Amino acid sequence: MRNPAPLTRHLRVHRDRGHTVLEFRGEIDIAAAAEIVPHLDHATSGPEPRIVIDLRRVEFFDCSGLRLLYRARRRVLDRDGQLHLVCAHPLTLRVLRLTGLSRLLPPRPTLDAALGQPEATSGSL
Repeated sequence: MRNPAPLTRHLRVHRDRGHTVLEFRGEIDIAAAAEIVPHLDHATSGPEPRIVIDLRRVEFFDCSGLRLLYRARRRVLDRDGQLHLVCAHPLTLRVLRLTGLSRLLPPRPTLDAALGQPEATSGSL
């Protein structure tokens, strides 16, 4: 039994349509962030990284989670990459809106919606 993706308590990493998907899980607090950072840094270390952060399986999200998103955004932008965010949880969406992060990193409700929104968009939202 081989699992091709790193799997930790708070993170699952897999590939989808040329993107590295970081699927956060459970409670994203300071302890979870410490576990996630090395994987996040690895995923965003190359040139032009194409990253999706998927928050659909997150039950709790505090400022540590926000710092992870800002860190990912900075690292991806510094390397001329792409970063998409998937989030549908009302409380997490509210935190993203209140902090202004949703303007910098607009959340999509599903992975398909995030990956269906490349540089050139077609159709309506």
